[in-house]
Amino acid sequence: PHTCPFPGLPAGVLEMRVKEGSKIRNLMGFAMARMQDEARDAGQTGLRQVVFTGSGRAVTKTITCAEIMKRKLGGLHQMTKLQYKGLREVWESQDEGDSEVTVHRTLPSISILLSKDPLDPLEPGYQPPENSLWEERSGGDPQNRFRSMQTSQMDINQMLHRC
Repeated sequence: PHTCPFPGLPAGVLEMRVKEGSKIRNLMGFAMARMQDEARDAGQTGLRQVVFTGSGRAVTKTITCAEIMKRKLGGLHQMTKLQYKGLREVWESQDEGDSEVTVHRTLPSISILLSKDPLDPLEPGYQPPENSLWEERSGGDPQNRFRSMQTSQMDINQMLHRC
């Protein structure tokens, strides 16, 4: 059973479950069409929020999808949640004996909420839209953009090492 790590999301939020074999082009085509104004052509309004979720080897692909959407749409607020899923595998022996081997593993999982609407900045895992982050860290100076990106990467590395 899949549980959403973002309680209180309104109904109708697009949930993109990224798998190891998923094609980024297909995922992004589907998600972008619903987040952009193109959905209005079909008599609908564009969505305000999307959640990308992936686990195991799909974690990096999940992050890539979120980063592509943030770059293409711009101005998106982000909330990231990391979890571990317990996994139990039972291996049956191919020999004539009835022996089984049970392996318990933990699988990393990531869920990334992207929103056109502001999210709670005090919630752990919140990231403001990129422009506001760069302006805040660089004082609005475009020359400092690269330096602030390096700082963001250092923040991410520090966060990962704490886990």
